[in-house]
Amino acid sequence: MSPTSKWRAREQYYAKPWRGPYRRYDLVKEFVAALAIVALLTVVLAVVFGSPDRKPITLREWASNAPADFVATTVAELDATSGTATYGAPYTSDPTAVQALGPLPLQRWGGVREPVDTAADFVLGPLATSTNPAVVSALATYKAASADQQSSWATAYGDALSKAPDGDPAKVATGDYGPVPALAAGLLAMANSGGLDGLLQEQGGFYQTNYARSLLFLADGSYLEDQARDQNLGGDQWGMMNETGRYPGQAWLWLYTFWYQVPPFSSSDNADALVWGLMMLLSAALVLVPFIPGLRSLPRALGIYRLVWRTHYRDSGR
Repeated sequence: MSPTSKWRAREQYYAKPWRGPYRRYDLVKEFVAALAIVALLTVVLAVVFGSPDRKPITLREWASNAPADFVATTVAELDATSGTATYGAPYTSDPTAVQALGPLPLQRWGGVREPVDTAADFVLGPLATSTNPAVVSALATYKAASADQQSSWATAYGDALSKAPDGDPAKVATGDYGPVPALAAGLLAMANSGGLDGLLQEQGGFYQTNYARSLLFLADGSYLEDQARDQNLGGDQWGMMNETGRYPGQAWLWLYTFWYQVPPFSSSDNADALVWGLMMLLSAALVLVPFIPGLRSLPRALGIYRLVWRTHYRDSGR
């Protein structure tokens, strides 16, 4: 008999109605036992491998602990060279930033759903609430200048900051930076006072639940990543962290984030779209398991069910 004939015969055999003996099965008992075992394992593993649970990083903490990084990021927001400004959709309409899956421009199709003007939203808008005469004067001078002049000032100051010892604004060489140093210093002072956190999260309502802008501003600097890497939570360190209180964090994301650690995804600027496409393919394969010949027969071919129901098969002599 050919392998195909054997497979068909086996399929027909198992398709017949069950005529063997039956035994009582207490589903509630099995559920309670499984729940107790999983709960115990969760507690033990949480104690042994528990992830750090630290307070949220605020703009005030960033400005206080890494003022040079804060100022450099502020200037990058002004001249639109930060990560957020150059990311494209859903934040900006930058046509050169396209996450695509082959010929399909997925990022462009998604469109700008969370519009962000980094200069206006992160710097100029908050500074417009300042009553400091120096900041008010600098802001008026900056807004009165042309877009090219604004960009020239910010770019020159950003380059000077990168060449200054430790990026210290106090050690920047003399140059034509216009009002940009005063604007950066004003935003630094605002962040140190704690006012910037509330201004970036302000949504016009009583409850402030959208932290997108403050998180994007934080992510554009290096302080947030440095803190994450210090806790072994960098993207290439396979880290996970609790997100709210003592409740489990994003452990379920491991299958998704795993692909970012291996080539070609780990070195691709198009990793987001590639990983998304792969996960859609794997998810479709999981859903279609009952319809894929050969794959759907693996549980029966492996015989694991006989190990699970070994008592039944032993008693029935099968």
